[in-house]
Amino acid sequence: MTRPTTIALIKGDGIGVDVTDATTVIVDAAIKKMGGTALTYQPIEAGAGLYQRTGLDIEVSGEERAGDADAILLGAIGLPSVRRPDGTEIAPHLRLRDRYGLYAGVRPVKAYPNAPQRLADPRAAGIDLIILRESTEGLFYSAAVHGRGEIIGDSEARDILRITRTTTEKLHNFAFRLATRRKERGGKGKVTCVDKANVFNSMAFFRKIFDEIAPMYPSIDHDHAYVDAQALNLIRQPWESDVLVMENMFGDILSDLGGGLVGGMGMASCAEIGDDHGLFQPAHGTAPDIMGQDKANPLAAILSGALMLEYLAEKLDDEAYAAAGQTINDAVEKGFSQDRIRPMEFGGDMGTKAVTKEILAQIDVA
Repeated sequence: MTRPTTIALIKGDGIGVDVTDATTVIVDAAIKKMGGTALTYQPIEAGAGLYQRTGLDIEVSGEERAGDADAILLGAIGLPSVRRPDGTEIAPHLRLRDRYGLYAGVRPVKAYPNAPQRLADPRAAGIDLIILRESTEGLFYSAAVHGRGEIIGDSEARDILRITRTTTEKLHNFAFRLATRRKERGGKGKVTCVDKANVFNSMAFFRKIFDEIAPMYPSIDHDHAYVDAQALNLIRQPWESDVLVMENMFGDILSDLGGGLVGGMGMASCAEIGDDHGLFQPAHGTAPDIMGQDKANPLAAILSGALMLEYLAEKLDDEAYAAAGQTINDAVEKGFSQDRIRPMEFGGDMGTKAVTKEILAQIDVA
């Protein structure tokens, strides 16, 4: 008997509920189309709503159950109006990253036909890059949820930026392997180390390790960019970039910029991958002002679902999941190409349900 494939399902807050519901529908349809093993979802409650009611940011044993699943699918967590006594928002997903070593934050930035292009240059239609954000260290090592920062009375606050060799070596190897796979599919085959090595010891160390790893991948081009220069390059010539690897905070900021280049955060999918675990979520927030109104763009979550299927294919050695993930990617591409996907986020006439229905239709004819 085939072992069930289990997914820890954390819908979270705000539109996290809406987009997660859309994603499970699409993922299940693609798996069925490709003849794969159906997923078994294990709901886990977490987020600001739970915190308001119980004082807990994730249900009892929720973290453990998330780690026991084959993958974690997360909607969005946090509400601006709900904060801890220290003023920070509810963020148990940061603890999940830390606990399960989800060091590789994969943030695709891809332009689609008929989706808004924020840059006038016609070459912007060819934007297809990955921001690879280290997700457990950097400045986020001191995120409030971890309790590692230092508050000195009411006069000073200090946070530590941490870079370790062990995690950074794994991250850079992940970057070069990712670029290798992309090159095999027709991509550029290039990795850029984005840092601030001219100012910080930690960033010089990050670059030093990158330069040690790069010669192990002679078929992949590599270079460096200071983070401020890279921010400029993402506006001037983003079509020249392939895989950009960087520290946590830098990745948090530049991935939002990347999302803006290709329409908005409703297109910002995300995979957070470690040695033994993977978490998949849209990179956008909870947008509580439109929750339950059928206005949210579900594509970031749906594309994150496709990333999850690719991950499961490799983890479980099941090509049906890879085929299902590609089916979703193709459905989104075709839907935009035919001008049949028009999210309200972009001024279109399609809400969450209509976008989901169209992608289902594209999968059906695949």
